[in-house]
Amino acid sequence: MDRGDCDKHSPKTCRNFVELSRRGYYDNVLCHRIIKDFIVQGGDPTGTGRGGQSILSVKLAEVIGSFTTPRRMALFWSDKNDLLIEATTQIRTLLCGDCNVIALSSCIMLLPQENKRMKESFKVCFCCVRSFKVKTSEPPQEIKTLFEDYSGDGRMSVDEMLRFVIQVQGEKHADSNYVKDIFHRLKHHGVFHPRGIHLEGFYRYLLSDFNSPLPPSGEVWQDMNQPLSHYFLYTGHNSYLTGNQLNSRSSTGPIVKALRSGVRVIELDLWPNSSGTEAEVRHGGTLTSTEDLQKCLNAVKENAFAVSEYPVVLTLEDHLPPDLQKKVAKMVSKTFGGTLFRCTDEYKERFPSPEALKNKILISTKPPKEYLQTQVSQSATTDESVKAKKVADAEELIQEEDEETVAIEYRDLISIHAGNRKGGLKNCLNGDPNRVIRLSMSEQWLETLAKNRGSDLVKFTQRNILRIFPKTTRFDSSNYDPLVGWIHGAQMVAFNMQSHGRFLWMMQGMFKANGGCGYVKKPDVLLSNGLGGESFDPSSKSLQIKTVLKVKIYNGEGWNLDFPQDYFDRYSPPDFYAKASIGIAGIPLDTTSYRTETDTDEWFPVWDKEFEFPLRVPELALLYITVKDYDSNTQNDFAGQTCLPLSEIRPGIRAVRLHDRAGEVLKHARLLVRFVLEPR
Repeated sequence: MDRGDCDKHSPKTCRNFVELSRRGYYDNVLCHRIIKDFIVQGGDPTGTGRGGQSILSVKLAEVIGSFTTPRRMALFWSDKNDLLIEATTQIRTLLCGDCNVIALSSCIMLLPQENKRMKESFKVCFCCVRSFKVKTSEPPQEIKTLFEDYSGDGRMSVDEMLRFVIQVQGEKHADSNYVKDIFHRLKHHGVFHPRGIHLEGFYRYLLSDFNSPLPPSGEVWQDMNQPLSHYFLYTGHNSYLTGNQLNSRSSTGPIVKALRSGVRVIELDLWPNSSGTEAEVRHGGTLTSTEDLQKCLNAVKENAFAVSEYPVVLTLEDHLPPDLQKKVAKMVSKTFGGTLFRCTDEYKERFPSPEALKNKILISTKPPKEYLQTQVSQSATTDESVKAKKVADAEELIQEEDEETVAIEYRDLISIHAGNRKGGLKNCLNGDPNRVIRLSMSEQWLETLAKNRGSDLVKFTQRNILRIFPKTTRFDSSNYDPLVGWIHGAQMVAFNMQSHGRFLWMMQGMFKANGGCGYVKKPDVLLSNGLGGESFDPSSKSLQIKTVLKVKIYNGEGWNLDFPQDYFDRYSPPDFYAKASIGIAGIPLDTTSYRTETDTDEWFPVWDKEFEFPLRVPELALLYITVKDYDSNTQNDFAGQTCLPLSEIRPGIRAVRLHDRAGEVLKHARLLVRFVLEPR
């Protein structure tokens, strides 16, 4: 394509025109008027007489005007004043908000339909330019065949589309109104025709946001009337830190961001200030800054239910003497008022349900007695009799200072009691038949227990809540594999939300489930016992295959719009591969990964590769996909990722949107993937 000086005079025009040409938008459109040295009038691909499609976010309806001809060419803009140029029977120009007229001095030529490749140039030095023929994004052969099978005369009608949606996409609930809504949305994409959609429109539907692999409604569909211990909770660790665990800043910002991302468990570390008169939020024993406790409580109050009405749990890891515990109790009560849930005797043996706790804030921490026991157990002495005497003396001190206003007031604030790991690794999972508790342990403790006592962990978490936190040596705020906790029933797998990486992507993927409400019901395998009373053992080698997941990655597109030309490779288009990094993460026997071949020098990679995943516990599986640009001499460049809970994936051919390292959705980059679930 020779664009002459158009790039200089009207860069947005050219970008729009070239990209739509790459997508095949003008395929089969006759060039019914060519004005030499000026312009090609391409007609209206939509057949509606209302103009064509744009990749730019500019509203056009108000500026099109009342031209009599139904034939329109592509709509073009200039950088500075959104110039709209149209070719009609007479050449007219319209400048939005003004009456100036301009003309282009160059000729834009459409490539013949059969030529599917265009040139892209990279400047190596002042005298050398590398040019590459780059193919456009076009439907894979399998998609073309499906379109032919389900359409007639090159158009797919409402009835034909309905048959495709039911038979291939597995959407049994669909009716003609459902398909008409799809057609209506495609109309706004400029690929709709009154007699149905053509191949390009069908392809655009498959790659559209409303063809997501996850349910589009965002509704909470799981049973929310079971005890809290029957759910995984979206849990944060040191929720106030903005960076690393050693010297980063403490702030309310991460708390707000976490709650607005769906996190339901917020952790605050409470310490006495330098004068010992007030409690403050900070990471003790480090150089991190402090944050005002009241500001943190206000941030929780104002954002707790911004995205989910289900309860927020505030875990207070307090290192406070009794007098400051009293102050904190009054502060919390005053701040949260009626939204603060206060536990009654009926919930001592069984936690309340998320449904019963809607729009409530729960406090979880150690009662004063457990706090004292923790402080004493961490002291230097190893003499048990000395420790016991210290606990007794401390408890007597509380009573002398007025138990009615200190210990009881603080204890009544707590709705999820945090217990001690009494008896070490050997006895910490014994539990109390008369009371449910929250037990906290590090990832290292969990890994040790999981090796030999996996079923005991599962049994403990059927009634009680288990919270896992990162080991203390994760100074960089990195995270650990969350599935080790989840497959053993741990409800609160606490993560550093300010970090990046695959484990955080898995955490974000898990809680896309159940409408993104921050609560995901544990599968029955973790809640029920066998005939002999035995609990599920995730490390068992005798589990049978229940389901086979087939994942076929056709192709991808959108990177050329989300990234600069030389972002991945300075002197050539990128070399993308999907590291099957397609992988399944779940119980050990289900965990596996593959990768596609590398498609060299292509912005629109085509892989057309299928993978099979035999699954024994599909309810606990996550599918994660990572796309990278291959580099032979340096580290491969990250190009996007996604993680999907298998329990939510809809079968059929779906548009899988990719996310950046922080988990934010990329605007254009996506994959076309087919999912098939075959029960065994």
